[in-house]
Amino acid sequence: MIDTMEAVPFPSKEQHCSGLDNPSFTIEDDTHYCVITKSSPEGNQTTKKGKQKPYHDNDLNRLAYTVTDVPPWYLCIFLGIQHYLTALGGIVAIPLILSKELCLVHDPLTQSHLISTIFFVSGICTLLQVLFGVRLPILQGGTFTFLTPTLAMLAIPKWKCPEWTQNASLVNATSPVFIEVWQSRMREIQGAIMVASCFQIFVGFSGLIGLLMRFIGPLTIAPTICLIALPLFESAGNDAGTHWGISALTTFLIILFSQYLRNVPVPIPTYSKANRWHILRVNIFQIFPVLFGISFSWLLCYGLTVTNVLPSNPESYGYFARTDVKGNVLSEAPWFRFPYPGQWGLPTISLAGVFGILAGVISSMVESVGDYHACARLSGAPPPPKHAINRGIGIEGIGCLLAGAWGTGNGTTSYSENVGALGITRVGSRMVIIAGGVLMLLMGMFSKIGAIFATIPTPVIGGMFLVMFGVIAAVGISNLQFVDMNSSRNIFIFGFSIFSGLTIPNWANKNTELVQTGILQLDQVLQVLLTTGMFVGGFFGFLLDNTVPGTLEERGILAWKEAHGVESDDVLETEEVYNLPFGIGTMFCTSSWFRYIPFCPKPKRHVPSSSPSEDGHYNPTNREVESRH
Repeated sequence: MIDTMEAVPFPSKEQHCSGLDNPSFTIEDDTHYCVITKSSPEGNQTTKKGKQKPYHDNDLNRLAYTVTDVPPWYLCIFLGIQHYLTALGGIVAIPLILSKELCLVHDPLTQSHLISTIFFVSGICTLLQVLFGVRLPILQGGTFTFLTPTLAMLAIPKWKCPEWTQNASLVNATSPVFIEVWQSRMREIQGAIMVASCFQIFVGFSGLIGLLMRFIGPLTIAPTICLIALPLFESAGNDAGTHWGISALTTFLIILFSQYLRNVPVPIPTYSKANRWHILRVNIFQIFPVLFGISFSWLLCYGLTVTNVLPSNPESYGYFARTDVKGNVLSEAPWFRFPYPGQWGLPTISLAGVFGILAGVISSMVESVGDYHACARLSGAPPPPKHAINRGIGIEGIGCLLAGAWGTGNGTTSYSENVGALGITRVGSRMVIIAGGVLMLLMGMFSKIGAIFATIPTPVIGGMFLVMFGVIAAVGISNLQFVDMNSSRNIFIFGFSIFSGLTIPNWANKNTELVQTGILQLDQVLQVLLTTGMFVGGFFGFLLDNTVPGTLEERGILAWKEAHGVESDDVLETEEVYNLPFGIGTMFCTSSWFRYIPFCPKPKRHVPSSSPSEDGHYNPTNREVESRH
C-alpha cells in the first residue's frame, strides 16, 4: 500500500483514507492515499532538493506513545487485544474461503484447526517482524494476494474436489480417504508457498527490493490488486445467496458502522489514578465495524435457529443461516491444541503452484513497502532506511516459509488496517504490537477460539465478503491517483490489463483441454498462470507500462517514488528505531565492511563539529557529508 505525498487541506483532527490487506477492516486514517499536512508558524520545511516538505511535528506531538516508548503493561495488553480484534475479520476469512476448495465444506472441526493455525503463525511472524525485521509496530497476518493463485491452483482438474465431498451425508471427517483428499491438497499449497517464499527471502536480504520497485509502478499495481477481488464475485454471491436477508443485514451493519457511525463517539466509563472515574468517548464503531456487524447478524441467526424460524430441512432455502448447521464442532474441539510444522504431512512441490504463488509474493512485497512508510509516520518514527526495509521484506519471506511449513494454506504480510489503528489510538509503541503477537500466539493454541469462528453461518460470511472484496477492488483502483488518467496511454494500459485479467482466465477455465503442450508439468504451469487473473492483469500492466513510451510524470512514477518518502537526516533517531535489538547491531555491525550488507544497519560515525564559514554559516566537513550518505 502506498501513501501519497500529495498534500491536502487539514480539515480536522483526522482525515481518512483506505487501506488494503485485509480491507475487511475499513478504518480510514491519514496513512493511505493521502498525507495530512499542517502548517507550522514557520511554514513548511525545505528539503535538500528545494522541495517543500510537509511539517509533521504537530502530528508527532499528538502521539501518546511513540515507537520506542513502553506504555504500562495493562495498556499494552488492552491495546494488543484491540489489534488482535482488528485483524480478526481478515485472518478468519481466509481459511473459510479456502475450505471449499480444500473439500472441507462439511468438516468444520478441521476448519477450526486451520483458523487456530493461522492465528498461531501470525503471532510468530509478528514477533519476528517487530523484533528483527523492520522493527516498526506492524502486525503480520494472512494475505489475500496468495488467495487468488491458490484458488487457481486448486481449480486444475487434478485438484478439483470429488463430488461426494460436497454431500454432507457422504462425508465422514474421520475417514482416512477423506483426510487424504484434503490433506493432499493442503500439502501441495504448502510446498508452493515454501518455495515461493525463498524468492521473497532472497529479494529482501539481498537488497533487490529496491531494483524491483524501480520497474513496478501504479499501472502494474492497480490491475493486480483489483484482480485479487474481482474474480471472487462468484464465491461471494454463492455464500450470500444462501440467505439474502441475513447477508444483506450483515452488509448493511458493516456499512452503517464503518461509514455512517464512524465519527460517533460512544461514552465509556473509565478509571485512572489521575482522573478517577470519568467518561471517555471512543469511536468504537470505527475500530470494530466488521466485528460488530458479524456479531449482531450471528446473534440474530442464533435466535432464529432456537425459535425454529429458519427451516430445518437441508434442501430448503435459508437452511445454511442456522447456527447448528455445523454440528457439534464447538464441543468436539479440544481446549488446547499445539500447531506444529508438518501437521498435515510432508509438503509436495509442483511448478504450477510455485509460479502462481510468485505473483502473489511480488504483489505482497510492493504493498508491504508502502505499509512500512505509513506505519513509520503514524508511530513517530523517521522514514525507514533501506536496511530496515530489506530486513522487513526478508522477514516476511521467512514468515511465509513458516506459514507454509505449519500449513495455514496462506502466507503472511503486513496488515494495513492495523496501521490505521495506530492513527486512531495515537499509540505507536511496538511493545503494544508485541503484546498483540503474543496474544495471537496464545489464541492459536486454544482450539475453542477457532471453533467459535468456524460456526459463523454461511450468509453472514457472504455479507462480509460483499464489503471486503469491494474494498479490495477499490483500493486497487485508488492507486491510479498517482497517474495522469487524462492520458490515452494510461487509459489503454489499465483498461486492457483489467479486461484481459478477467477474459483470459475465464476462457482458460472453460477450455482446459486446449491448453495442452504434451508436457504435463508445463500444462499445469500454464493452466495456473492463465487462470490467475492478478497474474494476467499484472503481467500486461507491467509489460505495457515499461515498453509503451511515456514520461515518468505521466506514468505516475515520480509521485510513486515520492510517496515512499525520503530517508531521515536524523541519524541518531533512525538508529534508535531501526537498529537491531539486544545489542546485535553494536556487536556485529560496527565494522566498516558491514555497510555492504544490505540488511545490516550502517555503522554510526563520530565526526568533529562543523566550523563556521566566513559568511557565518556552518559548513559540513567532508566526513559529515560522507556520513549522511
